[in-house]
Amino acid sequence: MASHEDSDFSAKALHKRYEGLVTVRSKAIKGKGAWYWSHLLPLLVQHPDSGLPKAVKLRCSLCNAMFSASNPSRTASEHLKRGTCPNFNGIVPKPLASQSGPRLAGTLGATTPRKRNAPASSLSVDDTPCTELLVHTPRMLSGGKEDLGALALLEDSVKKLKSPGLKTGGSLGGLGGPNKAQVEAALNLLAEWLYESCGTVSFSCVEHPKFKALLSQLGLPPVSRRYLAGAKLDAKFEEVKQNSELKLREAMFFQLSSDGWKKKEPIGMGESLINITLNLPNGSTLFRSVVNVNSGPVSVKLVEDTLAEAVLSICGPAPERCVGIVADADKYTLKALQGLEYRFPRMVNQSCQAQGFSNLLKDFNKHLLLLRSVGSECMKVSAFFNTQPQARMYLQKYQRQEYDSLKLLRTPPDPQFADPHYAYVLLMLDDIAASARALQHTVIDDQFCLQLQDDQVARDVTGVVGSMRFWQDLEAVQELMKVVKVTVNDIEQDRPLVSQCLPLWDELRNKVKDWCAQYNKDEAPIHEIVERRFNKNYHPAWAASFILDPLYLVRDSSGKYLPPFRFLTAEQEKDVDRLITRLVAREEAHIALMELMKWRAEGLDPLYAQAVQVKERDPVTGRMRAVNPQSRRLVWETCLSEFKSLGKVAVRLIFLHATSCGLKCNWSLWRWAYRNGNSRQAVDKAEKMIFIASHANLERRDYSNEEEKDAELFMNGNGSGEDITDEVFMNATS
Repeated sequence: MASHEDSDFSAKALHKRYEGLVTVRSKAIKGKGAWYWSHLLPLLVQHPDSGLPKAVKLRCSLCNAMFSASNPSRTASEHLKRGTCPNFNGIVPKPLASQSGPRLAGTLGATTPRKRNAPASSLSVDDTPCTELLVHTPRMLSGGKEDLGALALLEDSVKKLKSPGLKTGGSLGGLGGPNKAQVEAALNLLAEWLYESCGTVSFSCVEHPKFKALLSQLGLPPVSRRYLAGAKLDAKFEEVKQNSELKLREAMFFQLSSDGWKKKEPIGMGESLINITLNLPNGSTLFRSVVNVNSGPVSVKLVEDTLAEAVLSICGPAPERCVGIVADADKYTLKALQGLEYRFPRMVNQSCQAQGFSNLLKDFNKHLLLLRSVGSECMKVSAFFNTQPQARMYLQKYQRQEYDSLKLLRTPPDPQFADPHYAYVLLMLDDIAASARALQHTVIDDQFCLQLQDDQVARDVTGVVGSMRFWQDLEAVQELMKVVKVTVNDIEQDRPLVSQCLPLWDELRNKVKDWCAQYNKDEAPIHEIVERRFNKNYHPAWAASFILDPLYLVRDSSGKYLPPFRFLTAEQEKDVDRLITRLVAREEAHIALMELMKWRAEGLDPLYAQAVQVKERDPVTGRMRAVNPQSRRLVWETCLSEFKSLGKVAVRLIFLHATSCGLKCNWSLWRWAYRNGNSRQAVDKAEKMIFIASHANLERRDYSNEEEKDAELFMNGNGSGEDITDEVFMNATS
């Protein structure tokens, strides 16, 4: 009897402890508690037999590791601050209202009594005008609570610039010992892995005998596929959905990104899928939904209605919360984006710049005489060897000698059956360049010349392949294509903001100019093609955001950091004025223009300008990047808040993305759902898994998919890293 009473007492105590932790966490998430509760989730662990509470645990929402709930503060210090958690970014959000002395404004208004949240040393910048402005005007930041980490990082940069010898921030050393995952955490990870694989891994694999044996070896119980595809999937979907909606509610505004209009992904039943995500001011991206559209050409009205419905479903009666839309626009989508700007004047809608730069390849193929000439000659060479068995026999002989393999010479199909046709032309150029040595050996082979001496086409091909001018032009064309392709690849990796568009196009112009000098080509024709494409893509927001972005402030002779108006054309300066007046209320337009004149004359305090412009080398790409990208917007919400009207425009423009190509979904699950009779239940499960997987990829900043990774793995399976193309013989034999 005593044992039963002890069990009841213990269960009540555990319930009380669990409810207390839940209450504390709820308050903390609202800004009235410790920072670490946004990452730690209380769990009440039940006994598998009796169902009674067995223990109270804390689960890390970043890596799903389990801990004792006896000391949450110590758990946070050891697991999060000291770097044990593999997914923690190392930045601890600090409620700046708890700091003493002058500080940046724009933080939460309430002062927290928790001493441990205060930083080791407070920022003192009494001699800067920025700090004096907003100490007594606290307000929420546009990106929500996640902005606090970026704001703290901005403060650290200011401290380092003001006192170079001062070390700020905590150490990431002192790794704790590894934590053994409990059974529940392990099974949660298994379920999440299945969901995030998004159909590439079958649910039936968990009931495979070998997989069951693996679980047994690890001391884990078997798991049911019906449970994983049923209740567990529903619970995980609700958890991810609630987290997404919370982040969206915290953000003051957002940008809608739509991908799939230009390059449709067919899923069967005559339909394709359009991907819709939301870009938030704090730099994070939320997956919203996928929309079914017809696989064929779509009307402007369909595109406009689809995007408007997506915006209004989030904003309701306040569409101005959506700052704009970015989409991979074909001609219908582009007209729809323009129509939505007229319909919602506060929106800034633009086409994806990765798509815009890619279109240069099509422009060059269509309008650049050099590429058309080289393409015509390559087509003659490839068609000849593909249609003449005797000639192909000699080519294959030398391919075996030179490469130990056979290489195809692809010929582009008829343009009416190939879209985009220029892509096939570029593949043909690559094939010709890759077989350069074999081709040149073939045309000087005595037997080849003897057998085909009466064939006029063969003599023409021999003249082309033996021409030094042909190989020089082919090399030049390939180098030009490489310039554009590398730029597109960099854009897809870096996902630049709208303020970076003008510098990106200037960089491309300089590269093209260098190309013309290297290969002794006339600049005028290619410059005309680039400018025509630039004008098709240009949006006034490029110029306005470039001027308002503190990252591009230029230091003048007096030491001031001023906006780079001198890099704009006269028409672009007018675009800045027109856009700013459109994005503010009519009664504020003249105030905004006066503030723009003040911004042009005074700029930003040098200390804060330098803090925003601190850069580091990206370990992956090797290119320089801003250490704290969010500080570009945050200075407008804090030390530049005197610009009441202009600041509203700045914070809405600076965070806008210039690309819509971030997330690459795996559509195999959708195809599976449609193959199974298009049942509502199958589609519902597919939607939930895509939602979970997309959010996980966006949180990890993983913009690839498994199919591409596997293809890359098998293509480079020999360990060579990448295929090395053949060198082109410049000293061709006549």
